[in-house]
Amino acid sequence: MRGSVSLITLRTFFVVGGMLCVMYAPAHADSLIAEIAEYRDDIVHQAGQQMLMVAAAGLLSISVAVPLGIFLSRPAVRRYAGTLMQVVNVGQAVPKLALLALAMSVLGIGVLPSIFGLWVASILPIALNTFAGLRAVPDALIEAATGMGMTPRQILWRVELPNALYVIFAGIRTALSIAVGTAPLAFLVGGGGLGQLIFTGIELNDFPMLLAGAIPTALLAICTDTLLGLMQQYLVSRGVRPVEQPQAAAYGTP
Repeated sequence: MRGSVSLITLRTFFVVGGMLCVMYAPAHADSLIAEIAEYRDDIVHQAGQQMLMVAAAGLLSISVAVPLGIFLSRPAVRRYAGTLMQVVNVGQAVPKLALLALAMSVLGIGVLPSIFGLWVASILPIALNTFAGLRAVPDALIEAATGMGMTPRQILWRVELPNALYVIFAGIRTALSIAVGTAPLAFLVGGGGLGQLIFTGIELNDFPMLLAGAIPTALLAICTDTLLGLMQQYLVSRGVRPVEQPQAAAYGTP
């Protein structure tokens, strides 16, 4: 009986709370938008800072993780891939705030430890997807290329990488989405970015200031993923993209 009463009470609470939110939101939406708009100069400046850090960390991650994934996919070192991936996984296992704090203790305060922390956190998805994409290339293609007289380097550049590019792009999209979501923490180590509005808004209990940092961060993550998705569709050959099955076939309907 107590469980039923508690359940009814919770339902009543959520229903009443939802009705109050619906009634309250239209009356204050215009004023909230106006208060957020007061921070537009700060939003533009800090968003630029944040995306520069993400771009720098992303380029560094791609330049390190893609060659690493290629190296681990070679037959001579493939047996050690799992162990080396666990080493790279440190960037994901360690909490992002702790990672930035460790970087700050070595590199000082500013943009440099922020970029370093984002770089370490972004390596694993790209390296793992590069390795997985290259391992998924059918052996028949490699054997055919070998039979045509291609060298191992030619096979890598002309057969393996083009076939694995879609999977590699998926890793890059994941890594940069993680970087955009982590970048606001850079404010805590002096790196700037939209975290300045978010954490200052939390400290001052200023809800519009908090939203002025949180909403652009979410929009930047969505825009980054969308842009990379368009690049993925444009740069990857249609012949090596995964085949999209019709919805009826996916559910086993004839």
